Amino acid sequence: MIIGLDVGGTHTDIVLVGDNGLEKWIKVPTDRSALFKTVLTGIEKITENIPPESIKHAVLSTTLTTNAIIQKNLPEAAMIVSGGPGIDPEVFRTNNHYYSVAGSIDHSGKEITPIDKNQIQKIAGRLKSDGIRHVGVVGKFSPRNTAHEIQIGEILTPYVDKIFFGHKISGHLSFPRRIATTFLNASVYPVHKDFFEAVQQSLREKGISFPIYILKADGGTMDFDTSIDCPGQSVLSGPSASVMGSVAFAPENGETIVMDIGGTTTDMAVLINKTPLLSPLGIEIGEYKTLIRALNSYSIGIGGDSVVRFVDNALKIGPDRAGPAMAYGGPEPTPTDALFVLGKAENGDREKSVKGIAPIAEKLGLCLEDAAFEIFDLACQDILTAARKMIERINSKPVYTIKEMLEGYQVAPTHIMVLGGPAPYFAQHLESVSEFTVQKVPQWSVANAIGTALSRTTCEVTLYADTQKRIAMAPEESFSTSVKPNFSKQDALEMGYDLLRQKALKFGADIADLDLDVLEELEFNMVRGFRLTGKNIRIKLQIKPGLIHNYKAITESISRHAKP
Repeated sequence: MIIGLDVGGTHTDIVLVGDNGLEKWIKVPTDRSALFKTVLTGIEKITENIPPESIKHAVLSTTLTTNAIIQKNLPEAAMIVSGGPGIDPEVFRTNNHYYSVAGSIDHSGKEITPIDKNQIQKIAGRLKSDGIRHVGVVGKFSPRNTAHEIQIGEILTPYVDKIFFGHKISGHLSFPRRIATTFLNASVYPVHKDFFEAVQQSLREKGISFPIYILKADGGTMDFDTSIDCPGQSVLSGPSASVMGSVAFAPENGETIVMDIGGTTTDMAVLINKTPLLSPLGIEIGEYKTLIRALNSYSIGIGGDSVVRFVDNALKIGPDRAGPAMAYGGPEPTPTDALFVLGKAENGDREKSVKGIAPIAEKLGLCLEDAAFEIFDLACQDILTAARKMIERINSKPVYTIKEMLEGYQVAPTHIMVLGGPAPYFAQHLESVSEFTVQKVPQWSVANAIGTALSRTTCEVTLYADTQKRIAMAPEESFSTSVKPNFSKQDALEMGYDLLRQKALKFGADIADLDLDVLEELEFNMVRGFRLTGKNIRIKLQIKPGLIHNYKAITESISRHAKP
């Protein structure tokens, strides 16, 4: 059996899935001030009276690192950046402790200017005195030659606790995005590390020893231990949980909008023939454009617990959340309270909802039920407007799925899949007021946790080869080897596949789930004068995001036993 745990803004959903489908599920309130306690409470409750040896592993989707970035509550970190010719690295400054230093390497990996060791030594001393313990180090062309980053790291090592190297974070040459990505990894590291250590310690104390995985933004998983070296991968894992929870139940053909309507936000994405779309360059979160691979998703500040106001003679919903619905003891009226007034929601105090909606009804000049309907209808209309804008945004750029780029493709969904606690109420109304057919995802209230549990391990490998220099390297994997002058693209693919398999197994992948795929294969002739001097080869491979190999038996059982 597998545990899936998804931390939402309002509730944390935990499921136990096995060959018989959904064995057990619970919800616990999310304590934003102590997320790790929320996670531990969920794991303890879901494993109660369950033999530990029957649990294969657990997969966690958390909002911890995402919240730290969005709320601008990042711990202090330092960045040391070397650029060389071209744009001054100062243009890409990420924070106060940002140092642009001497030393440069050109696009072919040749050193132009050495680093200034005295300069780095002085910076190291300053970081120690300022109490900065986590550092990112990025060179403009470090994926072509890692020497400068490594030299800087050797000088820094006695003075700091953790160093993140740009060439290990990403093999992509996008200098500004590599800087931002490395910075976020260094910044969120202590947040993720504290969470990691608290979870591990608490599990040990409870005698729980099954493996723990983290859900990544690309819809795949990685081993909890491995996540310490790339904590940025956990950013925006929440929306990917929603997508993966819908994939198994989506139509085989056609385009589908996935909507996860939670208490705080509605997360949306698009599937093409059951295949999620991908953000090809990486996550854009807050002010940072990164190289963190992610599913293409879109979030808006409208959910069941969004605050409802009457502003400038009009209703307004969200984007903020003041707490739970008034029916559950919250301070402000919400769309959930509107559902209580309409008699569509249960297990709460309807009279409290009436008290919250009544002043709005008076301002609207409507009876209580009509005002509640107006609130619920506006929430649905706002969500549909956001969905149409998402489609326009997707169609304004090349469309990428997790499998391929679709040149000139225009997305035109006609179907919506809804999940999240209020899904049954929203599904019917969304269909009645739009051009879409709408269905509820089976087990809609915990479908995101099911998707988390069933997601397989993913990873990427980027391999470069220069036959003139007779070298092949994968800097992210700390791999380098000599090659013969006749080294070919096919040789590079075979070498890359071997590295990818090794990496996937290190990340905790099941050998049965290694769905390998080529993302990029480029080959350029290098000519000097009129003579061919060698070839430059670039290969990028992936384990495709998707569900574990035996998911169909599990999801078919879930569908059979789902509520109508």
